Amino acid sequence: MAKKILVIDDDPVIVKYIKNILENNGYETCSAGNTHEAFEQIQKEKPDLITLDLEMPEEWGPRFYRKISKTPDLKDIPVIVISGMSGKHAIKKAVAYLAKPFDPDQLLATVTKTIG
Repeated sequence: MAKKILVIDDDPVIVKYIKNILENNGYETCSAGNTHEAFEQIQKEKPDLITLDLEMPEEWGPRFYRKISKTPDLKDIPVIVISGMSGKHAIKKAVAYLAKPFDPDQLLATVTKTIG
């Protein structure tokens, strides 16, 4: 069974790009364009990993990350931050921080290292 990755970004072009990279390498994906939708997707899909943009409408990525990290059945899902915003310190427990534009090979290497 393929590992599932939730892609959270408000830019549909970025979502499509990340999903294509992951799906072309055997991962199953789902996506969300805002944090409200993302929280619903996490609970419904139970992803093995999350990619998270920091600059999101309604709620910033770091605040959303704190919310899921305080939810017992979600807190252990690894998160890769993918953002055009500087500030790696914003989410210290993320498994990686990739700055946009990112290298697809670096994303795949990080995903493989994290969930196989």
